[in-house]
Amino acid sequence: MVVSMKRTARVIACGVLTILTSFISSPGAECRRLEYNHPGLVVDLGVGLWAWPLPMDYDGDGDLDLVVSCPDVPYNGTYFFENPDGGKMPVFKPPVRIDRGLADVRVSHVAGRPRVLGPGVEYADFLKNTLGKRVDLPVDPKVHDGKVRANQWHYCDYDGDGRQDLIVGVGDWTEYGWDNAFDAQGKWTRGPLHGYVYWLRNTDSDDPPRYEKPAQITAGGKPVDIFGMPSPNFADFDGDGDLDLLCGEFIDQFTYFQNIGTRAKPSYAVGRRLTHNDRPLTMDLCMIVPTAIDWDSDGDVDLVVGEEDGRIALLEHTGRVIDGLPQFMPQRQFRQEAKDVKFGALVTPVSCDWDGDGDEDLVCGNTAGYIGLIENLDGGNPPKWAEPRYLAAGGEVIRIQAGYNGSIQGPCEAKWGYTVLRIADWDDDGLNDIVANSIWGKVVWFRNEGTRGEPRLAKAQPIRVDWPAQPPKPAWTWWMPQDGELVTQWRTTPFATDLNRDGLTDLVMLDPEGYLALFRRVRQEGELVLLPPERIFHGAGACVFDNKGGVRQEGDGILRLNDGVAGASGRRKLCLVDWDCDGRLDLLANSTSVNFLRNVAETEGEFIFRDQGPICSTRLAGHTTSPTVVNWDGNEVPDLLIGAEDGYLYYVSNRASPHSAQSRP
Repeated sequence: MVVSMKRTARVIACGVLTILTSFISSPGAECRRLEYNHPGLVVDLGVGLWAWPLPMDYDGDGDLDLVVSCPDVPYNGTYFFENPDGGKMPVFKPPVRIDRGLADVRVSHVAGRPRVLGPGVEYADFLKNTLGKRVDLPVDPKVHDGKVRANQWHYCDYDGDGRQDLIVGVGDWTEYGWDNAFDAQGKWTRGPLHGYVYWLRNTDSDDPPRYEKPAQITAGGKPVDIFGMPSPNFADFDGDGDLDLLCGEFIDQFTYFQNIGTRAKPSYAVGRRLTHNDRPLTMDLCMIVPTAIDWDSDGDVDLVVGEEDGRIALLEHTGRVIDGLPQFMPQRQFRQEAKDVKFGALVTPVSCDWDGDGDEDLVCGNTAGYIGLIENLDGGNPPKWAEPRYLAAGGEVIRIQAGYNGSIQGPCEAKWGYTVLRIADWDDDGLNDIVANSIWGKVVWFRNEGTRGEPRLAKAQPIRVDWPAQPPKPAWTWWMPQDGELVTQWRTTPFATDLNRDGLTDLVMLDPEGYLALFRRVRQEGELVLLPPERIFHGAGACVFDNKGGVRQEGDGILRLNDGVAGASGRRKLCLVDWDCDGRLDLLANSTSVNFLRNVAETEGEFIFRDQGPICSTRLAGHTTSPTVVNWDGNEVPDLLIGAEDGYLYYVSNRASPHSAQSRP
């Protein structure tokens, strides 16, 4: 009889007419980027996901500006950051979008003019046309066979004959494949990424050029081979009058190949890692794009480097060469006048009063594995925001990273962490703690050992479940969970909340198979215990989301928020809130923006949701977004704040009435 009643309730829910349409934010709802609202504030310079730096004197005032191309969604564009004073570390003006954004764009400085190339093309007279005049180069653009994921072209007089040759850096993923290739001991069973460098010799003149077939550049008698995306730079890094080669890679280090030949006949020694104080010189993030240029006009060649989260850094050449190896200072982030609030890439915000001062702050995760605080300084509408700062736990900055084998997508993701979190009083002591998931799929919590006004976090400890046997895990997770450990799908929100209103903090999140589940909290013999998951959430009319947020029609059934495997699993960011103000908890879930899944029925401890589609039509993600709700205007209606792929935050006002509950079915 119970089963029959539940089935009947679902059938009724499927037929319920959607009402109160005024509060359902339609695809036309305004989605606007959140600003710092803080005159005089200075923050790290940045664009969206992935920065391709093109340093040049764009405005013709005699100093070097930063032009940065960004290929992501939604920040796609090429941006101009004005250098206002010509200093080495100026405070740049906020970005101005000057064209669309592209990957694989490189700048070459020829006869004092910047020339911008893409794969097989030049964007002619960039200072006048930006990317508007595309001219095909007289060469086959396919330089390398295989699965190419970086294709970086620039001009260089490689052999000193006065003619501009072509240099092409290629990232090859053929051997690497993509994901799910660790053995039971955590060893990657496919090949590495490769990064090769080619020279296309100009045998004629610069106008018009004639190029020979590509020749692979070698070092120490073997082809130059970097761990993906080589970003090759030819310059006289050691000051001996010939051109050396310096490469980046897909992760975070630099390889230097000294020219032990001549200017006219280059020959390269085996590559060596750049170091600082006898330790490898590394970038903070991955997907680095170094560009060689004498940034500070002191006669040696520096590096301007873009990173995965859109920031740009300077690695200053010290002018010293030790044992043939040029010496660079560690990265210094360029800074800009603050405009739009940003925290890395794929930012995962949670709105809460973190510091106990009565207003809503933002605590956020991101791709790099950090957890940070963006403090609300005035409680206004909109608020005035402080510069983001990283949170620490146990005296160390929180940074969860995959390392060699923590990502199902392999060792190239060593520097990613994909932190996603929820603020809740997990141990029932009256203080805000942090519950977090990450690239590992291990759910942990950081206990607040401080006070309400001055939180102080302890080191992470695992969330434990009262499993009846060995803890379950996703089928593709190569490692085994420890006793009681909660291991589920990666990069999914651990939504800690008192769902059943019994005074204890429960956990709502994806189980190892991708179903939305309740992990119920109880007290047993005076101890807080988290019970195994219950699949109490159902979908009316559509019940399976894909890994990008699309919904498949499969009739009524248990709500499965991702049925993908391995790298396509997880990724689901969610928020439970009474979005339509009808007295029932709805579900907001990431999609191309955020979808509204309306709670159309609750019966005998089960929730039934009907997908109403995206709240706004702006495409905010190619990977994922992350929703939270805010109430800056104090009107009792939750508004939406979306963490987007580009690391920026987007605000959508809710159209609901606070008295909508009177009209619910």
